[in-house]
Amino acid sequence: MGTIYDLAKKTGFSITTVSKALNNYKDVSDKTRAKILQAAAEMDYLPNAHAQSLSTKKSWAIGVMFSEANEVGMKHPFFNGIIESFRHATEEQGYDLIFASRNLRNRDMSYLEHFKHRAVDGIVVICSDRMDEQVQELMRSDIPIVVVDMDSANCSVVYSDNIEGARLAVSYLHELGHQKIAHIAGDETIDAGAARIKGYELAMQELNLPIRPGYLVNAGFFSVEEGKQAMERLLELDDRPTAVFVAGDQMAIGVIDAIHEHGLHVPNDISVIGYDDIEMIQYITPKLTTIRQDTDEIGEAAAELLLEQMTVKERLTERRIIPVRLVERASCAPVKQ
Repeated sequence: MGTIYDLAKKTGFSITTVSKALNNYKDVSDKTRAKILQAAAEMDYLPNAHAQSLSTKKSWAIGVMFSEANEVGMKHPFFNGIIESFRHATEEQGYDLIFASRNLRNRDMSYLEHFKHRAVDGIVVICSDRMDEQVQELMRSDIPIVVVDMDSANCSVVYSDNIEGARLAVSYLHELGHQKIAHIAGDETIDAGAARIKGYELAMQELNLPIRPGYLVNAGFFSVEEGKQAMERLLELDDRPTAVFVAGDQMAIGVIDAIHEHGLHVPNDISVIGYDDIEMIQYITPKLTTIRQDTDEIGEAAAELLLEQMTVKERLTERRIIPVRLVERASCAPVKQ
């Protein structure tokens, strides 16, 4: 039994065309489809997932689509924690996970084509660009789907209460006497980044605190280095902040490094509060105060929503917003008078 790649080589057609023929896409001619199906029969080609679905009408497989770009993919502890929780919840119900990343494009196959080829029963989308056409194609498809860490009116979504998390961070710093509070933000094209910026701005407005020139810094895609570079810009200001709310813990590690390299102390000179509560921040100096996202609850909620859709065989558009909480450690202190 060969693979789809062997079948493409045998027939001379692209993998995309072969996949479309096998899945009865209408834009493949009858002549082409017949040639591919004949070759498939000669090779005794039948994917395992399809063979199983013939009797059960289910593949017992869930597609996982993610991005590895800019240090916010599966290597990031936050998303890794969500996947682990999601995997545990779905495996308990007998499902296996099939992962797909941007590398699929090098094989001339879209995410949707790949998942249809593997006959998945549902898809979870994690950490992706909402404007990516291939992500949009997944979200427009009729396959049950749940999206994590993005908002959408077209499908079920699960994400943390990022606006409230940002307000918690700013309010906590204000309670410590800080008024010159800066925000090192995630990129606005990412839903979480935009929501945390909105929460920061709302909190500052509610507390009648001005956002001083240069205090809102776009640090891109939540990496340690981008956090460090953003803090360097704040340290160059004549009117330096006394506290910084950072949109991600990995960025906060870079922020603290930059402050220390300038001969300043956290929190005596500048207080720093992060976002995520990844494990490693308990072991840096000082231990990071942060806003905790519950990766277990996010993963479990995503699994519950997807399993429900796969059971009823219907796309749903439910929204689950997971609460966050402040975790106090040692990186924040009362403002110096």
